[in-house]
Parts: sequence; structure tokens; C-alpha cells
Amino acid sequence: MIDPDGFRPNVGIVLMHEDGRVFWARRVRRDGWQFPQGGINTDETPLEAMFRELNEETGLHAGQVEVLGSTPGWLRYRLPSHAVRRQERLVCIGQKQVWFLLRFCGSDTDFRLDLTDSPEFDDWRWVDFWYPQEHVVPFKRGVYARALAHLAPFARAVAGLAAVPIPQQCTLPPIPGFVRRS
Repeated sequence: MIDPDGFRPNVGIVLMHEDGRVFWARRVRRDGWQFPQGGINTDETPLEAMFRELNEETGLHAGQVEVLGSTPGWLRYRLPSHAVRRQERLVCIGQKQVWFLLRFCGSDTDFRLDLTDSPEFDDWRWVDFWYPQEHVVPFKRGVYARALAHLAPFARAVAGLAAVPIPQQCTLPPIPGFVRRS
């Protein structure tokens, strides 16, 4: 399903360990790492799609996680031009996503990346909360930064400020000769 603007409805999943680290997975036959994500079927709510994708991509089920929060609306990213399939009837130029933060309540041995005929991932690890926004493919960095920034307060409520610190603001060097007037 593609919306009239060319975006595919999708869910993104930030699966968090009790200590604030997040699940980071490597795409099959690629060197790219990302969070679990996937399309929303026409007969699904975003929450239903999230639980389906969680099971398909990680082997986890609803009883092994707790939903801590979600983004209030769609976060969009555009695909790079080489990834846009222009020969399709409906051209998808990107994804619009609702992101969910889940607390993982199981054991590392619960993960099963091979439950489907076409697994998405072949490896995974726990990483610091903010690590993914700098290490995902460049065209997804903006949406990852926005999703993590929105979900961080929910994560801090569980893992604490030390595990999910407030990012430092970028400070620019002063402009020579510029005087700020108040």
C-alpha cells in the first residue's frame, strides 16, 4: 500500500533492554544494521503491524515485551533515487512510520531470526540507546534521530538518565565581529 504522496505506511521498532541498550540487527546479505521495521497491511492498525513485524523479524511475541511509548504521528524518510522502483504501478518514494519503544522482558535466547522463509536479519547485538542514529544508513539518520528523541523520555523513565543521556546540543563557534543584541 502506497499513500497518494508516494510513502509506504510502516512501523519502526526500538526494542530496549532494561539497562537502556537497544536491539540492533544486521540485514541478511548486507553489511547494513538497523532497527526492525515493516509495512502496515491494509487490515492492520500500526500496533497490530508492530507485533506482527516483531514476531517475523525477531521471533518475539507480545508477552515478551511491554509497549512504553510511540511517536504521535508519521515520521517520513525518502529513499535514495537508486532505490526507488519506478517500474511499479504505484511508485514508492519513501516510508512513513509510526515508531514504538518496547521494553524487552525476556531472555536473549528468546530471539529467533529464522522464523520466516525470508529472514530480514542474520545477526544482532545490544547497543547504546543513541548509537543507531549515527550508524544506520545515511538516508534513515534523520528519521532515527527524530524517533529516538521522541522515545527517549519513555526510555529514561525505565533505564534512567545515565543509560539514556540527554544529547549535547551542537554549539557553533562564535562568528568574529558578531555581537548578539538582547
